[in-house]
Amino acid sequence: MGSDHYFTAAPASPENLRSLRVTLAGRELDVTTAGGVFSPDRLDAGTAVLLNNMPPVPPGGDLLDLGSGWGPISLSMALAAPHATVWAVDVNERALDLVRRNAKALGLTNVNASLPGDVPDDVTFRTIRSNPPIRVGKSELHGLLEKWIPRLDERSDAWLVVQRNLGADSLQRWIAATFQPGFSVHRTATAKGYRVLKVRKHGSPPTEPIAVAEVES
Repeated sequence: MGSDHYFTAAPASPENLRSLRVTLAGRELDVTTAGGVFSPDRLDAGTAVLLNNMPPVPPGGDLLDLGSGWGPISLSMALAAPHATVWAVDVNERALDLVRRNAKALGLTNVNASLPGDVPDDVTFRTIRSNPPIRVGKSELHGLLEKWIPRLDERSDAWLVVQRNLGADSLQRWIAATFQPGFSVHRTATAKGYRVLKVRKHGSPPTEPIAVAEVES
């Protein structure tokens, strides 16, 4: 990719469209990926861990894939919840074009591929699912989460996958310290060097934090 990063807004590297066969929402599918986006040649291991260790998505409402890349999480949610509205949010215009291309090819009309600033301020989310862009740096990552996690609906959850050796445990501690009161965070699974974190936004009156037994695989 040269000097491009997957969080580059407008990659200068050649697009090099390619076809990739993946399994999403229990279906084998052919999707289109390209150079200059995150994990163009395979379903990223962390994303696979997240998809295999999260509960079914809510059947309706607005759902957020934060840092969508070419769209594996967005497409999975849209396939599983055809009556929901899925927001695929990324800063990479090429990634968003791929999400739109893949959604159209799969006949999915419930996916909005959007830049962060194009999501209406009054939209709140029944769930957030994300393989967040850890490599943007701690300050940028924290700012990203501070912007989007508060936009969860009451009694709703964000599910994040983070590589253990890239700071998953320190990120969990930061979330616990930052989003108080009204939120809780638990590690729900560990697999292939990744942690899955569940961030709960409690309601009014507040719900009790639910202890979740961690799953090792």
